[in-house]
Amino acid sequence: MWPFSSKRPRFAPDRAFPAYAHLPGTTPHPFREPEGHSYGQSEPEPPPLDVDRAEDAEDYLFGFDLLNYGYFWEAHTYWEGLWHAAGREGPVADLLKALIRIAAAGVKGRQGVNGGVRSHMSTAAELLRGVKTTTGRDTMAGIGLGDLAEHCEGVAADTPDGGPHPDLDGARWDWTIKPRW
Repeated sequence: MWPFSSKRPRFAPDRAFPAYAHLPGTTPHPFREPEGHSYGQSEPEPPPLDVDRAEDAEDYLFGFDLLNYGYFWEAHTYWEGLWHAAGREGPVADLLKALIRIAAAGVKGRQGVNGGVRSHMSTAAELLRGVKTTTGRDTMAGIGLGDLAEHCEGVAADTPDGGPHPDLDGARWDWTIKPRW
């Protein structure tokens, strides 16, 4: 299904992955604890995302690398910085909020909280459909809004009440999101 596949491309290949994928309650908080992989650094504060030039926005692209390789909490952090830069309201902010929710669903899946996966994926789908309706666009910032909404709805629908999540391959989704330009 476009734009999802099991191949894992890199969109910001010059950026190194963190030493570990943070899992709240299990690993040190990356920014706040001395053992954290980003201790002493500031959380990302990127400039606002230009959705018509998103392929040039390295923080946006690195978020996909992080998500696709199982660094869900870290992807959330990068996209949250962009969400703040977008003013936290409006279509661009809602697109970013949907990506944040997908990343949060990954965290919940790794924690075994399948209700959280379902909730976050359902909300992501609603946000994406809202962006599509509000803007009249099928694609924004390289994301097929309807396609990704449908994918999120499918993941939510296929999420079991308990046990390991069927879409997790170890500590990462068994699918990737690939923006298209």
